[in-house]
Amino acid sequence: MEDGVPAAVSSVLERIRKAAIRAGRSEREITLVAASKGVGVEGIREAAASGVTHFGENRVQEAHAKFPSIEGPLFIHLIGSLQTNKVKDAVGFFNLIHSIDSLLLAKKIAQEAEKRSITQQILVEVNIGGEESKHGVSMNTVSPFVDAIRALPHLSLLGLMAIPPQTPTSEEARPYFAKLRTLGNALGLTRFSMGMSSDFEVAIEEGATWVRIGTALFGPRPPWRRVEN
Repeated sequence: MEDGVPAAVSSVLERIRKAAIRAGRSEREITLVAASKGVGVEGIREAAASGVTHFGENRVQEAHAKFPSIEGPLFIHLIGSLQTNKVKDAVGFFNLIHSIDSLLLAKKIAQEAEKRSITQQILVEVNIGGEESKHGVSMNTVSPFVDAIRALPHLSLLGLMAIPPQTPTSEEARPYFAKLRTLGNALGLTRFSMGMSSDFEVAIEEGATWVRIGTALFGPRPPWRRVEN
């Protein structure tokens, strides 16, 4: 970005603070997750030096290639889809996996976590807009799905995650964020991963606790071909 990552981090944190104030919330309730796909090690180090401690990656392989060489403490989030054949490389490496959308995947993660004698923190991804092109549990099956997840050992379900449909304005995304919050609250969940560079302030006003920010921190990056982990 023109003024560099430190200035971008400062700007985003200030926007988070103001959005929290508007919502009558404490900014301490909201965690900035820097979406660092396509960002090199030096860019991540620059963000970390500016106070960012949480980073979100879309691909297991890319995260493994970058983060072992970066001094922490850092919290690494998997915010992209996870295939079952990459579970072994994801469990324990990522502090939080945002994209649980099948019981088979959850069971594989639970089995791997048991082997390692750890508890893996996870979120359930909800297809909040009912889009065929997106991953996530459908709205009408979230409740039984969450019940099934809660019955699995070695998993800690922290909340829900969603990527709403693209909208012309951030305000038009508000109903989707509100819907996720209402759904989660009905299930006894109060933590939500929602909101990206174009709409995170509205997401915070509707209850986001993790916001996944990439472009606003690191600037535009080359178009990313979707590859599942």
